[in-house]
Amino acid sequence: MSAAELDRAVTLLVRQVGHWQQPRWSAKAEGGNVSRADLVHKLVQEIANLAADAAGEPRREVPRLPSDQALPDQLRVVTADLTLAAPPAPVLAEAAEAITRTRTAL
Repeated sequence: MSAAELDRAVTLLVRQVGHWQQPRWSAKAEGGNVSRADLVHKLVQEIANLAADAAGEPRREVPRLPSDQALPDQLRVVTADLTLAAPPAPVLAEAAEAITRTRTAL
């Protein structure tokens, strides 16, 4: 897994959800009991945790912003942090798999 492949996974997810308005974010994710926004925020936190671990920094809680429409931008930021930490390929693969799982559930 390369950083370019991870970026591709993020791009696909952002294209899928980047135009959503609040009602779509509030809808339940497929096969679950949480909203789509909650599911994407969980993904953002997961990627942020991977980035912190790769950089040797403490994990921090990613704030839930007032507008769910900011979630795609938050995902881009934490993914850039992960890429800058230059983790090994298996960590990038783990992140890409999490993104793909989330895309499927949306």
